[in-house]
Amino acid sequence: MSVRSSQFTASQRTEASFLSEFFDEIDAATKRSQHFLIREQRPENYWVGELIVDSTLVSDTICYHHWNGKVDEVWQRKAINHILSMQLTDGGWNIYCNGPPEVNATIKAYLALKLAGVPETDQRMLRAREVALNLGGIPRMNTFSKLYLALLGLFPWKYVPTIPCEVILIGKWFHVNFHEMSNWTRSMLVPLSIINHYKPTRQLKNPINLDELYPEGFHERDLELRRDPQMITWRNFFIWLDKLHKFAEWFAQHRLHPFRKRALQRSEAWMLERFEGSHGLAAIFPAMLNSLIALKALGYPDDHPQAVRAEKELKNLERETPTSVRIEPCLSPVWDTAITCICLRESGLDENHPALVKATDWLITKEIRFRGDWYYKNPIDVEPSGWVFEHENKWNPDVDDTAMVLMALRLTKTSDPKYRDECFQRGLKWLLTFQCRDGGWAAFDKDCTKSIMEKVPFADHNAMLDPECADITARILELLGYEGFPPDHPQIVKAIDYLKSQQESDGSWYGRWGVNYIYGTWQVLRGLHAIGLSMNESYLQKARGWLESVQNPDGGWGERCNTYDDPVFKGQGPSTASQTAWAVMGLCTFGDPDSNSLIRGIEYLIATQNSDGSWTEHETTGTGFPKVFYLKYDMYRNTWPLLALASYRKLLKNHRWSSASPLLPVQPFQAQQQSPCQCPQLATRSSSALQ
Repeated sequence: MSVRSSQFTASQRTEASFLSEFFDEIDAATKRSQHFLIREQRPENYWVGELIVDSTLVSDTICYHHWNGKVDEVWQRKAINHILSMQLTDGGWNIYCNGPPEVNATIKAYLALKLAGVPETDQRMLRAREVALNLGGIPRMNTFSKLYLALLGLFPWKYVPTIPCEVILIGKWFHVNFHEMSNWTRSMLVPLSIINHYKPTRQLKNPINLDELYPEGFHERDLELRRDPQMITWRNFFIWLDKLHKFAEWFAQHRLHPFRKRALQRSEAWMLERFEGSHGLAAIFPAMLNSLIALKALGYPDDHPQAVRAEKELKNLERETPTSVRIEPCLSPVWDTAITCICLRESGLDENHPALVKATDWLITKEIRFRGDWYYKNPIDVEPSGWVFEHENKWNPDVDDTAMVLMALRLTKTSDPKYRDECFQRGLKWLLTFQCRDGGWAAFDKDCTKSIMEKVPFADHNAMLDPECADITARILELLGYEGFPPDHPQIVKAIDYLKSQQESDGSWYGRWGVNYIYGTWQVLRGLHAIGLSMNESYLQKARGWLESVQNPDGGWGERCNTYDDPVFKGQGPSTASQTAWAVMGLCTFGDPDSNSLIRGIEYLIATQNSDGSWTEHETTGTGFPKVFYLKYDMYRNTWPLLALASYRKLLKNHRWSSASPLLPVQPFQAQQQSPCQCPQLATRSSSALQ
């Protein structure tokens, strides 16, 4: 103890002792987390966690194998075990952890079980049937689900919304064209349009039907596309256009359609071209499965190299155990590696640590120096760059992954610093060209926002567009802030205006790629803080107030996917490690380490950490397509808490042991009687320090 510190009062020394112990707790938790993550690094020098999803991918794969006529009974038993393990007590299946049953997931699971030979009289099937009927049955399934049923002869093609392959021929000259659809929709629809043309229904070896899943029996009136009540709407126009497409299909089947042959050839070539440099079409399960079916519809034999390759890439998404098999929608090594590098470096791991150097070298090899599909919406003369989510997907680098990788590269060292710097600058220039007209950034494309596209009948997967969003925009602001871009830079002014326009009335922000308002609000606060805005602005203080208002009694934060269906549930849910970390980092931007909410959040993270340095998390906190498809990123539970601890540790250290004011007395914590400390390890010390 220094001479000056002896002037502290006894109460200040007690508080200083508590702070020292608290800091030690944070330090110990940080080291445990670092050690855990370093052990998790793959021999190939990257990190990747499992993407855990609902049962639909396994159900779809069972249906595909029966359509293809090649069923591995051992594999199928494992797949059925997995599906049954996810059945809810009421008999249905959901699309996110602890969510309600969902019609597509429930009917797909029911069909998979029935194909595998589970009898209709089985109690699990009876309960599933009741749930499916209560949800509206087969008539309420989405277009893609109905198309899969049609392949098995279980739904009439004439009621599947037409996906005309001629759309690929429509250029920019037309308001509604191929490139106005989102990146992932294009990848799913091109093979589906081929399937739509050939309608390759195959008879099942053991024929079944699903007549029992029509609430009022099989009536064609229930299968018609639902019209809007008003006579003149875009949806009604597209429904009329669908009927015209159906009429044109007759001519196409008789080779009288003037553009069909050319459109089919273009679709096949587009698909085959995008197999190259990718682990499957777009490296995502729906496009990969659709493309495999499309190849077979086109007449490719099972032993054709392209069919073999497509089958192999699908197989690579499976995680098989002795008793079950589950399927990931894609793989996430670039995303997970970039986040892990940031967390390790920000938490104090030396930049020369072999794990970081090797990971950085690996990330640099994943830069995409190819002018992919993004160029159609962003035809700017910029040197191609960018990163993707997966291992290989050269046609589709995206903005969010690129921003995350660049934030990692600026913190870490590589075996070739000069090339790293060149890579960074190239990626940054590429990224800046993707700002949309209203100031925000989207995931893959620029200004992919024509709402008319959402009115087409096959747009019910809720992902036709790729609109700019607050979370990605704020992440780019965070990167630019670290790079010294001033708040008055023209692009940043536009981005800030966009973020202000997106704020909800209660102070929160919608999270497009993470669940949900906690994710969006955290990222916006972190981005605006990094760019140098005053966090005393009233709209930012309002966001702080919202975050603090939704903290759970245990000190953590949680939110479920039901907030996408109804915002009334925003900020509500059991506490999770990842969402608590996001909220903690959001509150850290206000520079107040004495915040009771912050302290309780940190204590929650420390208290819930496992002895090996990991955290346990069951809830779904990642978003694919809102209302349709969600993901649990298994790395999130272990990376984001480490970054949150690092953020608070840095804040606490700067305030308590800053060289600028090492002798200032410590201010007492602001105790809130209605929100007592919930952390068993620290509750006693917190209480004594507050007295």
